Amino acid sequence: MPTDSLSYRDTGYFSPLICDYLDQKKELNPFYHRFPSVASLQSQAADKERHYSQESRDVLVSSLKKQYYDINISDATALNLERLSESNSFTITTGHQLNLFTGPLYFLYKIISVINLCKELSEQDTARHYIPVYWMATEDHDFDEINYFNFEGRKVQWSREDGGPVGELSTEGLEEVLELFKEQLGTSHSAESLVSLFENAYLKHDNLADATRYLGNELFGNQGLVIIDGNDCHLKRLFIPYVKRELVENVSHDKITTQTKELTSFGYPEQVHPREINLFYIKKGLRERIIKLDGMYVVNDTDLQFSESEILKELENYPERFSPNALLRPIFQEVILPNLCYIGGGGELAYWFQLKSYFDEVQVPFPVLLLRNSALIRTEKQRTKAENLGVSLPNLFLKQNELINRKIRSISNIEIDFSTQRSFLKEQFRAMQLIAEETDKSFIGAVKAQEVKQLKGLDNLESRLLRAQKRKLSDHVQRLVDLQNDIFPMQSLQERNTNFAQFYLEFGEDLIPELMEALDPLSGEFTVITL
Repeated sequence: MPTDSLSYRDTGYFSPLICDYLDQKKELNPFYHRFPSVASLQSQAADKERHYSQESRDVLVSSLKKQYYDINISDATALNLERLSESNSFTITTGHQLNLFTGPLYFLYKIISVINLCKELSEQDTARHYIPVYWMATEDHDFDEINYFNFEGRKVQWSREDGGPVGELSTEGLEEVLELFKEQLGTSHSAESLVSLFENAYLKHDNLADATRYLGNELFGNQGLVIIDGNDCHLKRLFIPYVKRELVENVSHDKITTQTKELTSFGYPEQVHPREINLFYIKKGLRERIIKLDGMYVVNDTDLQFSESEILKELENYPERFSPNALLRPIFQEVILPNLCYIGGGGELAYWFQLKSYFDEVQVPFPVLLLRNSALIRTEKQRTKAENLGVSLPNLFLKQNELINRKIRSISNIEIDFSTQRSFLKEQFRAMQLIAEETDKSFIGAVKAQEVKQLKGLDNLESRLLRAQKRKLSDHVQRLVDLQNDIFPMQSLQERNTNFAQFYLEFGEDLIPELMEALDPLSGEFTVITL
């Protein structure tokens, strides 16, 4: 299938921090360890092997097998689970919330990025095994961020009471959501496949974690994807030493605060603000911050409190009750996985850049950071429309008003750019100012005021002429607006709001293989795919 690309910076949708990272600006060198490439990942593997024990591997494999106990997995995933026991096996990881029916398209792009990178590494380095991992964010508690997906411009939403880690939420009530979804799908073969996928994931599993694991396995299990739930007693037992330091020494707060100040000194924003204790306390229906007050460890908005000795005993007996927040989850991930690279979106990488000094302090290898693939899917019909309208690919990414104005100026049979007139007017007023300076300086202010008035009048005339041409060329403008709205729903990147079902309905089982063929995780460019 045809693909095009453009730089992330030229899309206008990615932050200066991410664009500067991709350009390898030297100011960012202190905030990461290695820039992504096949060679750097091979070096990372050598480092990780020295720091990751066989004991950790054994615990990881045992926990994963228990998590997969009632799921029919592919031979590829089964092989990868076994390989994780071997010292020459390493993971490439991405993570995502448990969005209903995968949420936005970039859920697919994240996982495709890890799968494709593992394939590329395995082809070039046959001495090691590279295993794709999807980390389910089961411990998140913001239900409002995950309880819906967008399909053909409409929100398909799950309404229910929430509380505690979302992975433990019952799937009760999703029958009604499916009925509403079915009304929009129609009766095609692809529609029937989507209904079956939803039913088997959500109506045949009791909680959101199990449903999401089933869904991810159905979509990508044949690629050997391994899906992990970090909310696991045995995995958290490996993390006890780091949680203990967090509770007693506040080591993450001090290191992350210092590094964040260094990052923001270059003009980059703080993505996540560190707390003195970056941990939650979780039980059934509860996930609240741990706060230290007057020497006691208090669970926010509850009556629970512990002395230092009590909370350390609680940690030893019930490590599963301690949940890392967004800033501590990366260290948890890197402790329990033989991981080389984390693949995430721009916002995720932004908070990883706050963490390297903390990783150094606790002596855990900092992973290679790779921006996930970003893509725009368009149909052949949409590509042809853009060509007929004379819209280049970079211009299609412009904000709509700028796109329209540029187009009107390019196709109008009269000149709607008064730059020449502005230059002439400014030159005339410079001459008048010289005259005023030589005769009566009290007139300088009046000359300047008149210049501002005349230039503003010229701006108004240009705007009125542009509006008049827009009306005259309204049909062309409307076709342009309709095209951009189709490709950029809600005036945003398609991948950030559109669910994969919208494209699966049209392209069926070919959709994911086509995306996998089109996306190159190390390309460093935004991809436009024509299906």
